[in-house]
Amino acid sequence: MIPKRLEAFLRERLPEQTWENRLICEDGLCFMEFGPLDVDRLSRLGIQVDALGPRLLVCMWDERSELEVGGYLVVDNLAMGRPSLGGIRMLPDVTPAAIYNLARGMTLKNAAADLPFGGGKAGIVAERSLTPREHTEVVKRFAHLIYRYHDIYIPGPDVGTNDSDMKTIAIENGLDNALSKPLEMGGNRIDQLGAAAGGTIIALRSLLSEMPKLRVLSQFGGIDIPNVEKLTVLIQGFGAVGAHAARILCERMPGAKVIGISDAMGYLYDEDGLPIDLLFKMWEERGLVTQEYYDEYLRPANRAKFHKYSNAANDLLRESAFCLIPAAPIANYLDVDSSTQPSMTVARMGDWSLIIEGANTYSPDPDRKAIRARMERQVYRARGVFIATDYLVNSGGVIFAAQERLIKTPDNLRIPQELLGNPKAVDKWLAENSFELLELAEKRRLAAEVNRDNVIRKNMTEVVDLLISDSDLLPCEAAERISIRRIASSERDRTARELMVTIPSISVTKTVQDAAASLVEANSPILAVVSLEGDLVGIITEWDVTRATAMGSPDDQPLSQIMVSRVIAANPDDSIVDVIRKLEYHEISAMPVVEDGCVHGMITADLLATRSLFRLLQSDLAVANAG
Repeated sequence: MIPKRLEAFLRERLPEQTWENRLICEDGLCFMEFGPLDVDRLSRLGIQVDALGPRLLVCMWDERSELEVGGYLVVDNLAMGRPSLGGIRMLPDVTPAAIYNLARGMTLKNAAADLPFGGGKAGIVAERSLTPREHTEVVKRFAHLIYRYHDIYIPGPDVGTNDSDMKTIAIENGLDNALSKPLEMGGNRIDQLGAAAGGTIIALRSLLSEMPKLRVLSQFGGIDIPNVEKLTVLIQGFGAVGAHAARILCERMPGAKVIGISDAMGYLYDEDGLPIDLLFKMWEERGLVTQEYYDEYLRPANRAKFHKYSNAANDLLRESAFCLIPAAPIANYLDVDSSTQPSMTVARMGDWSLIIEGANTYSPDPDRKAIRARMERQVYRARGVFIATDYLVNSGGVIFAAQERLIKTPDNLRIPQELLGNPKAVDKWLAENSFELLELAEKRRLAAEVNRDNVIRKNMTEVVDLLISDSDLLPCEAAERISIRRIASSERDRTARELMVTIPSISVTKTVQDAAASLVEANSPILAVVSLEGDLVGIITEWDVTRATAMGSPDDQPLSQIMVSRVIAANPDDSIVDVIRKLEYHEISAMPVVEDGCVHGMITADLLATRSLFRLLQSDLAVANAG
């Protein structure tokens, strides 16, 4: 059944006509799809279409289940390649806008990681009170929903889901249709390996070498870069990222000290360094550690005077250290204005020289981007605190997961089709192939470590150099520029076939009134006019209908009398640059994609990421034409 929260949310925002026209139900699986031309409908759902996406939003649910099973999928951008990669979030208050924000973060993160995959994200609307059995059943049924889009979206774990859930999805959909699978499936199990956390420590090591270059900027003129033995770190959020970041820091940078950590129960601080080995073991066993560590190790031994514990977790950010790693699932950890309810205001923050964002903080929402820029002007520009933006440094998770696509699963190690959906049979098959699958997992792990190290070091060098070359840039702007450039570079190599969307069509026997209704419903700039045999015979545009109406043409006038018969079209194999040239030369905003008389889709200026990305492509055209 459809989750009550999901249905209430959609009923409140979408008119009944949209439910009637957009709802697709197949064997009890229900879908409502919205593309980049559905600007109004997406706006109703809290999503503003912009230069990069989204390419697709799907609201979906399973009416066959006695449990409430449903949620959202957002494929934001596929410029870097297909499919999109991104985790499944499972929370009761998931919304399309929240999933879109995360999907955009994955677009930028995958581009920053130089991965040949787009950005996507999914969300399951589910109560926290589910039993383990119910949780697994919901994930299994959601796997059936997202399988419809497996060519453009492959899931991994996120908040509320884990590597075991990816095993459940792989059992239903196949090994190649889930990422961060367990070891026995040849997976790279990103949570268990601390893949994202490792990226934050690589960034820290790299920045210790890169930051001296910042002294040419006035706010960093007196910056003191410590050696490892004097390096101090605070970690907000001792969880899947934060706990592993602390562990990896102590392993790879002996002498460095984690002097403060926080979790939902409070924060611990010791200027001489916390016992990370013990705290990490406690976290593995219990989850939350700060209060229990205080109760078990500090208070009985009367050692509290040498340590600090507070149940006000956010007050950790009032302490000072060289580096802060925000790793709690809190996007707004720092702001100038307390009305946005940040973890800490800038006025009360501790003294830091470096922030490395382990948590996902990026949002494409204009208001949140403005808040972020305001914070960075005070923290980076006024206080001289360097900020390593989240998707430049915490991409280790997706880099590890991507190896499960980059290093292909051999045909003999794909679960036989007849076993899919049968956990016992799949487990037996996995055991029979365990040696080869473990070898595959190790090969992927080693490749991931090399790739992660190289990419994050490259990102740190690039962002520092950008900020030095343009002192007006903020770190968030420099990070976005890095990702956009890589997306634009990939865009140049893509074809119309990869970017086109479905074009609405209408029979040549229909009337002007029929065409007007179809244009409104499809929210499309053009309609393909097709013969009774299905061949393209013309195009109808919004202008054609408007002109016919203005000239007093009857509503029942045949389309053949007003349609454009000489159609300007793209070939499926045309490059994006070729498509842009055609649109500009003919001064049109959309055209069909046609091959041998058969219309496959359409390309519009909006789909070419019309603002920042389009300008980058246009600049290349200008250079080429000048040459």
